[in-house]
Amino acid sequence: MTSKTFRFGVLAFDGCMLSSVTGPVGALYVAQTLANIRAPRDAPRFESVVFSARGARSVRGETGLELGGVKPLQKNPCFDLVLVPGIAHRHPREILDRDFAPELAALRALHARGTRIAATCSGTLLLAMSGLLDGHRATTSWWLAPAFRAHFPRVQLNEQSLLIDDGDVITTGASTSVYSLVLRMIEQGGSAELAQQVSRMMLLDAERQSQAPYISQAMLEKPRHSLSEKITHFLDQHLHNQISVTRLAEHCGTSERSLLRHFRAHFGNSPLGYIQHMRVERAKALLEATQLSFDEVVERCGYSDVPSFRKLFKRETSLTPADYRERFRLRAR
Repeated sequence: MTSKTFRFGVLAFDGCMLSSVTGPVGALYVAQTLANIRAPRDAPRFESVVFSARGARSVRGETGLELGGVKPLQKNPCFDLVLVPGIAHRHPREILDRDFAPELAALRALHARGTRIAATCSGTLLLAMSGLLDGHRATTSWWLAPAFRAHFPRVQLNEQSLLIDDGDVITTGASTSVYSLVLRMIEQGGSAELAQQVSRMMLLDAERQSQAPYISQAMLEKPRHSLSEKITHFLDQHLHNQISVTRLAEHCGTSERSLLRHFRAHFGNSPLGYIQHMRVERAKALLEATQLSFDEVVERCGYSDVPSFRKLFKRETSLTPADYRERFRLRAR
């Protein structure tokens, strides 16, 4: 019986996050080892190649460490999947303004050959720059969502998702979500049982489905805009009160129609949706740092209907308030 081979490539370049290069390659090595033990004669084969679109033999990672063993991209490469790793940055502009011409050309050429392309963490920005995500559903590191949405409006972004497989392109969220992709590769190249064994061996949480519990509005990369700052400042001060679009527009000195357009363009949400989102954010902070009862938390978030807010909280975070508090509360050392 001929064993099937899954060929995995990682596009490496200076400044890439080495953990999203070596982590997936290491996990596939674990998968290969376990597969060989389980079925020596017909074990699936996992082949990994770290390659450069610039012909480099090594790349320097985000901390200055150098990774050797990098291969130049072959003329007629054969991969089942190619991954764009995360990219070190202090601000999204550092990625968006950088010259990635060889990498972008390589991604487009690989895609044209029928290769599936994946990107993880901030590497999703590079994949979006190639145009290959236009018209597709995608996710990204949750804190990059505002900048991503502003620069790539043709991409159907859902930053709450941990992984989105949209046919010929796959994207994952923040750094460790790449392991969700790895487990999917192992399942497709081997079996669900092998993927489960790898997740147990490496203590990977195969049940994680969403970035939502980890999203913090305070840490989001926000495009700077004076009207946005007016809006967020006003809402911060008045979340515990009833807030109407009319009152918010009056405070900001703009029309309701202009305000609605601004919310869609800069927040990717309606005013009501954004206000609800901010109230959930306040509830998360109170659940993390205080011993207030949930009823008291709800009151401080401007709601009077506790069951309604409980449903909203779970919809936004994928966790119940009690589960969220248990997972994220600040604990005395």
